[in-house]
Amino acid sequence: MFYGVTDLTTFVLGTIVIVLLPGPNSLYVMSVASRLGVGAGYRAACGVFLGDLVLMVLAATGAASLLQATPALFALVKYAGAGYLLWMGVGLLRAAAARWRSRGDDTVGAPPPPADTGRPFRTALLISLMNPKAILFFVSFFIQFVEPGYAYPALSFAILGTVVQLCSAAYLSLLIVAGAHLARQFRRRRRLSAAATGGVGGLFIGFAAKLASASLG
Repeated sequence: MFYGVTDLTTFVLGTIVIVLLPGPNSLYVMSVASRLGVGAGYRAACGVFLGDLVLMVLAATGAASLLQATPALFALVKYAGAGYLLWMGVGLLRAAAARWRSRGDDTVGAPPPPADTGRPFRTALLISLMNPKAILFFVSFFIQFVEPGYAYPALSFAILGTVVQLCSAAYLSLLIVAGAHLARQFRRRRRLSAAATGGVGGLFIGFAAKLASASLG
């Protein structure tokens, strides 16, 4: 046992696998980096870090358990999050369509991004916080690795939270670098940019549908 953490190695390996799973947070960070550059990508990543920190604190203090005990609250947060993802997806599809129809050759720079990507930190934070399944994940995942009888459970949760944030930072940094590389390709190819933007929009709509159909089980 390490400061109340029962199996740190397993937790680290499990966190790496979970972080690598595709989701709206990582997709948003990469898409922002591909359109607005590395700096904007890291601003979006900071929004993800803060959102995850809030969710982990809620899980550690037991506040997140309200979602499990209150189906109406779970449904409210779920549909609000799904609606936000849907709104983003539709906006990206509209931007892609406008880009595809725009005149000029493929050497023209990429079109202005949708309005929400001008505030990457806020948007990424909202995407993180408006996902009730993420809250329930932290509740169920963290509790498995904290020794119930340990005198300082806050320290145990802090260690686990640090592991999650470090893994997330490493992965998002890779996505930001990849996004910056894609940006150079998009600047040279107008229709490639439009197709990629449309693809991201479609994925966000898919994430919205998946969240809307989520259940407490």
